[in-house]
Amino acid sequence: MSDEATDSPVNVPAQEVPAQDVPAQTPTNAPVCWSTQSEMFALMRERLYTPVVGDILDQMGYTHQFLPPDIHPLDPHMKLAGKAMTVLMIDVYGPQKKPFGLLTEALDQLQRDEIYLATGGTQRCAYWGELLTATARVRGATGAVLNGWHRDTPQVLDQHWPVFSWGCYAQDSSVRTQVVDFRCPIEIGQAVIRDGDLLFGDVDGVLVIPSEVADEVIAKSFEKAAGEKVVRKAIEAGMSATDAFAKFGIL
Repeated sequence: MSDEATDSPVNVPAQEVPAQDVPAQTPTNAPVCWSTQSEMFALMRERLYTPVVGDILDQMGYTHQFLPPDIHPLDPHMKLAGKAMTVLMIDVYGPQKKPFGLLTEALDQLQRDEIYLATGGTQRCAYWGELLTATARVRGATGAVLNGWHRDTPQVLDQHWPVFSWGCYAQDSSVRTQVVDFRCPIEIGQAVIRDGDLLFGDVDGVLVIPSEVADEVIAKSFEKAAGEKVVRKAIEAGMSATDAFAKFGIL
């Protein structure tokens, strides 16, 4: 996703539906607009949800973009949207000459609107905790996604900052894993993630949006989300599911 594209104003047209097909109270017809990446990410968190974005990716031929369902938010109300800062980890055994490897270097170069995304090793310990959350949060990062465990759950939740993981497990990482690289290509499940690809996560999962198609995917997702609201109104007004799908092509 180019900076030029996301820093230019973007308008997403509203879904148009004949008034006689829906109840009088219809969703707003105001277009979705943004002029910066930060505004776009805020709108994604406010108005989008992973099923609709996943559907758009499927339609565009990107059919392996969800991270495994083991990865979920600490709190079901957590949502995140931002750019992946990829991190690669390995198992180690016992005290190391450089504890944690490149972990602190990876944390210290996090940027605004980035999401710390880590994978690697055999998940023998926690990959995230209270102090890592504080470090990333004060640097302006927008969340963390771990293909593994977290710990310090109450202290992480107190910071009101989104963390997605397999769940909680208190075992320390210093003698069990370390970061060996960051801002490098990684794979999680069937998804290949490059540094700078977009991540979008909610209670239903975490999606990878390739940077080169991100603007198109997000614009189409806003259109589909608006369309789903129209279809729901029509069904609640008495339209059958068969007729609704035939008319709107959304289900």
